[in-house]
Amino acid sequence: MKPVTLKQIAETLGISVTTVSKALKDYPDVSKKTKKLVRELADTLNYKPNAFAVNLRTSESKTIGLVIPEVVHHFFSSVVKGIISQAEKKGYLVIILQSSESYELEKKQIDLLMSQRVDGILISIANGTANFNHINDVIAQDKPVVMFDKIAKIVNCSKVIIDDRKAAYIATKHLIDKGCKKIAHFRGPLLPQNSIDRFLGYKNALEEHGLVYNPSLVYILEDMSFDEGVFFAEKLLKDHNDVDGIFINTDLVAIGAINAFNKKGIKIPEDIAIVGFSNWFMSSVISPTLSTIDQPGYNMGKTAFKLLYKEIKQRKKNKPFEYKTVELPTDLVVRESSNK
Repeated sequence: MKPVTLKQIAETLGISVTTVSKALKDYPDVSKKTKKLVRELADTLNYKPNAFAVNLRTSESKTIGLVIPEVVHHFFSSVVKGIISQAEKKGYLVIILQSSESYELEKKQIDLLMSQRVDGILISIANGTANFNHINDVIAQDKPVVMFDKIAKIVNCSKVIIDDRKAAYIATKHLIDKGCKKIAHFRGPLLPQNSIDRFLGYKNALEEHGLVYNPSLVYILEDMSFDEGVFFAEKLLKDHNDVDGIFINTDLVAIGAINAFNKKGIKIPEDIAIVGFSNWFMSSVISPTLSTIDQPGYNMGKTAFKLLYKEIKQRKKNKPFEYKTVELPTDLVVRESSNK
């Protein structure tokens, strides 16, 4: 069945299409009686406004693009929920694309979103992204962009972040306070800013508390996966069997490491204390439960959309817009893996 049109409603009631349109929009120059007749018939015929036509008139698509490294990921799924919770309130559709940590794929997805004429783009950049021309090109076309979590400091746009360096410092200091003297770090790839900042927070905590920084205790991971957690935990035991603490870049890796240590008979936290990062659900159910930095994914998503929405509205009104960087607070959640 073809969609019902304004013209069909108008012909049925013997009034103009303009009057029908005004009645549905509650214009004051249409009588209450006419409004009632129009709305009742529209409901009976299951009339739905033509979103495409409305968008053409308003120069809005009422869609936004979201590019994230992974869809099936506790943190990013929380971000997505936060974004959608706000987008639905404002009548926006969210197109979600996964870069799979690939720079080339991320570029293609940005081009795709621009071809779909989205009103704005939210993005957490891929680990492989070192060139930001594709994002700067979007901004140069006056299309709002908001970065979150994995951001590029040199891109001039609004951002939603946490203080990764401070959070990592707190995590490492916690291990020091628990008596750890030789602390390793499983870090992320070299490029993402949050991976860099977490490494620097770890290093600063050691140096400020009289522990010598040893680069051989820092292991660079690429996939940030459970399997890498297992692999590098076993490698750490071979390389440095006297390590008594580890700060790990993300919880999934930490859970892999705990699994490996459990199988090797390494007692946690008695032999090795561990702190992760993100506060996944699995962190609270693994044995022993994992101490971790609580990263506010849901709130990050909500905040990112609100910034994007505000910029979309300001640009539509041709009003100046000032980019903002919003820093959200984090907390250390202490559980069994570090509570000596």
